[in-house]
Amino acid sequence: MNDPILENLNESQLQAVRTTEGYVRVIAGAGSGKTKALTSRFAYIVDRLGINSSNILCVTFTNKAAQEMKRRVKALIGDLFDVSFITTYHGFCVRFLREEINKIHYPKNFIILDAEDQKTILREVFTELDINSKNLTFKQVLRFISKQKSTSDYLGYMLENKSFEPDEKDSLSSRVYQKYLDKQKRNYALDFDDLIHFTAFILDSNPDVLLKWQEMLHYIQVDEAQDSSDSQFHLVEILSRVHQNLFLVGDPDQTIYEWRGAKPEYLVEFDRMFPDTKTIIMNQNYRSTPNILKVGNHIIKNNKIRVDKDMVTDNPEGVEVVHFHGKNDYEETVWVASEIKEILKTENAAFSDITILYRSNHLSRNIEQALIKENIPYAIFGGVRFFERKEIKDVLSFLRLIVQGDNFSFLRLHNHPSRGLGKKFMERLSLLAGEQNLPLLQALQHNIEDKELGKKGAADFLALVAALKTDAETNSISDLVKIILDKSGLSELYRKDGDEDRLENIKELVSSMLLLEKENNGPVNIAEYLQEIALYTDLDKDTENQDKVRLMTIHISKGLEFPYVFLCGFTEGVLPSALSIKERRKRAIEEERRLMYVAVTRAEKRFYMTDSEGFNFTTGLNKYPSRFLFEIKEEFYVRKGKLSAEILQAAQSSAAASKSSEDTSFSEGDLVQHPVWNKGKVLSVDSEKNQYIVHFFEMGKEKPIDFAFRFLTSAPDAQEEISSPADLLQLHENLKNAPDPFEDETGKTAINQNIFNDKNTDEEQPKW
Repeated sequence: MNDPILENLNESQLQAVRTTEGYVRVIAGAGSGKTKALTSRFAYIVDRLGINSSNILCVTFTNKAAQEMKRRVKALIGDLFDVSFITTYHGFCVRFLREEINKIHYPKNFIILDAEDQKTILREVFTELDINSKNLTFKQVLRFISKQKSTSDYLGYMLENKSFEPDEKDSLSSRVYQKYLDKQKRNYALDFDDLIHFTAFILDSNPDVLLKWQEMLHYIQVDEAQDSSDSQFHLVEILSRVHQNLFLVGDPDQTIYEWRGAKPEYLVEFDRMFPDTKTIIMNQNYRSTPNILKVGNHIIKNNKIRVDKDMVTDNPEGVEVVHFHGKNDYEETVWVASEIKEILKTENAAFSDITILYRSNHLSRNIEQALIKENIPYAIFGGVRFFERKEIKDVLSFLRLIVQGDNFSFLRLHNHPSRGLGKKFMERLSLLAGEQNLPLLQALQHNIEDKELGKKGAADFLALVAALKTDAETNSISDLVKIILDKSGLSELYRKDGDEDRLENIKELVSSMLLLEKENNGPVNIAEYLQEIALYTDLDKDTENQDKVRLMTIHISKGLEFPYVFLCGFTEGVLPSALSIKERRKRAIEEERRLMYVAVTRAEKRFYMTDSEGFNFTTGLNKYPSRFLFEIKEEFYVRKGKLSAEILQAAQSSAAASKSSEDTSFSEGDLVQHPVWNKGKVLSVDSEKNQYIVHFFEMGKEKPIDFAFRFLTSAPDAQEEISSPADLLQLHENLKNAPDPFEDETGKTAINQNIFNDKNTDEEQPKW
């Protein structure tokens, strides 16, 4: 075939490109050429059907993906066509709002808040309310705000001066939320959630505007459709109602953003919503070996929310997948480093062909140390090297100031946290230090009576350093770090900042010190420790384009591919994440399994899973291999490293108990059947105490029931009458000719017209 748009497409890709009319769903598995099909379809509609490119909307989730699609489309049809509607959801909404936001009396030059702007607002709010991360973290608040904006009538408050009604269940979060909205409103500022919600509101409440955009957008394509939220899907669905050409492409097995609102059910249930849907399965994998795909296929089959498919490939069989089990963290990471050297020697590979994945950023510390000891260059993608993170450098600088009294540490810490020691103070101190040939710390000690230097903040800092020097004489290095954090005010500063990742990183630093003390059978010399750490912090800062092993989280790796992949920290409580399971129960288990699937399917030639024994200082539990390991048939991988019968039995028992816990997780509003007290209703779910509060009808009492209680089963009539998007869309059709369903008793159109924003808060059921 000589057609440049259609050449090199397989049968399912060709079908996706040529199926241009109506509702189309493409289930595109990992490495199946999804972007190629999507961009070829856009080019086909423009170049072969003659549709103006400004009448085609193609939305995706990242600017990087949008730019790549634009590049490929231009390569197929040239630079003369307008491809500005190949964009992100937020990019489209910004363009829409710049044109239409005057309909709600906002200026067209409204401010867009990014994540850092949001944190800046929250710092102000935390200060005004005199709270810190002991009360709430930024992550918790931002999730609460996002959830409230998707489920409550906040637009009434923002746009129509309706009164704000606090949420009594979470009054502190609600107070923060109200102040956050106040500051937004005063500055005509919109965060990323608002961009979607304001767009949907204008479309829902202005029929003329809606019709204008519906008639303009003849074709709508949605990339990574499994990541669409309620509001995002509502947006593309209403825009497609006139021409009814809605094309969704994605993979439910790669939904890893449910925690921020993604609903894979929209893709899974699309054919029920629109019965005339044409479904195309793209399961030809061009990336991985059959051995790697066997592992991925086998794991993901355990999920329920998916469209069944097995990825297949014509690639050679390749080498077997490897699982390595180490006796401790050190053995695990040293083995990874040695295996990297073996790959380089035997496979004629470059460092940049090798990628190490992990579930959470703090897991990089052990890996980094092993790579450095073996002189293996590396780069952290989407993050910062562990020992270069601000909070880690703060702690290490205090240790160095205590031992060495150096100027670099002094400059970093003298006014951090703020002690009122500003520019004039430093100018005077630097002058005296130069004249007297003294380090800054000693110069301050010798000249504390100087008029410009004799400030309370300076005296307090000197007293702090002196006290810490005394503490260093009688405390282990791990205990000293805790003392530093407490006495210096850094711990309080990080808590006020609300960024709990910083506190997690410090916990990891303390954990590494505890392990070092254990290995040494006694105290660790601070000066020697700092000398060794200098090897980790004084690395060259060459560009990322150089030949280096890549380290990144699984989330960052999505959409990428690498010849050789190591998944490190394959440990229960890490992957799957104990915190995610605690927060979202069964929904989290499926998403964590998808994360595992994403990690596996990044690999082209070789895939490794590694874990180790020991004690997890973060969770306070012994370490066992991930439950996901036991979902893979043993003939699908080879094991290296000794996994004792005792550890194996304990891990399998833990996995079985976790599986049982998965099967007995409920949400608020669920009906349950108890073996003694019979039928009841879940009133609330207390994740902190791992218990449900259940009202039992026959006895008329509420009881706290532990999450682990295995005899609590779903009552047969616990299902909702309307449980799918298809039901809701049918309901919507029935209401089309009825009086306006969004009109209240006063005849005024209500704010929230999104038919997909049901009041159902059940975490185990789709929030249609």
